[in-house]
Amino acid sequence: MSKVERQHLLTASQMAHFVTYGYLQLDELVPPEYNEAVLADEKRIPDAGYHFWQRSEAVRAVFDLPQVKGTVQSFVGVDPAYDHSYLHIVGPRRLKAQEWHADSVIDTRPFAFDIQAFYFTHDAPAEMGPTLILPGSHLRRVNTGSIARYKNIVGQRQLAAKAGTIVFMHQAIWHCAQPNHTDQTRYVFKLRLHPRQQQRNLFNTEGYQDPEVTSIIERGYLPWQGNEARLEHIMRARFWRYVTGDDLVDVSFEKALTRMVLG
Repeated sequence: MSKVERQHLLTASQMAHFVTYGYLQLDELVPPEYNEAVLADEKRIPDAGYHFWQRSEAVRAVFDLPQVKGTVQSFVGVDPAYDHSYLHIVGPRRLKAQEWHADSVIDTRPFAFDIQAFYFTHDAPAEMGPTLILPGSHLRRVNTGSIARYKNIVGQRQLAAKAGTIVFMHQAIWHCAQPNHTDQTRYVFKLRLHPRQQQRNLFNTEGYQDPEVTSIIERGYLPWQGNEARLEHIMRARFWRYVTGDDLVDVSFEKALTRMVLG
């Protein structure tokens, strides 16, 4: 994958949002003509499943667009490894939902992460059942379906999207697909990529210490985190050090990383 121009990389504010919430939704990132071409393939080869990436030239063209490549490179660098992909299809009036789960089973990496791109080729309003996520859950590691007993969690968010939207998610975020209450088939293409390099200083770091950027992390307390919210905040601060490549920047609660000399 060739390196893109800096203008196509994520901004510091966008990366701060990802560090805090575990996802970044880029609305209508892909032009209509690309969406139409991929949707035609989704309808033409609906049995593709894990092989849609290989069988659809149109979807590979989407991820070769500068604005998409720049986002991918901001997360996983210029030469990520293909982990897997899948064309998810939910038929009309399919009213069964997935259980809450996280995709990562065993991960020994303290901060490195895979990125998962969920690409919507058509409008996917809430009633169509696009994926439900729990913002901020990416740093609360769980073993796949160990959270399946939960139903609704305060702060959950459904990824309702317009055609051309791509949602980039940390592989450990809690999520589950929802029922399709419409008479239309819902399509979403998922691509997971694995970094081959340290994920440090890959985005446009200009202004990463500006107050409007660091405040995104500092105010990222979420109701579901309860008594652990301050610990979550410190984990975010350590994650921010990792992605910025700055081991001295400190946005932790009461500057704990500096006071306690934590690496």
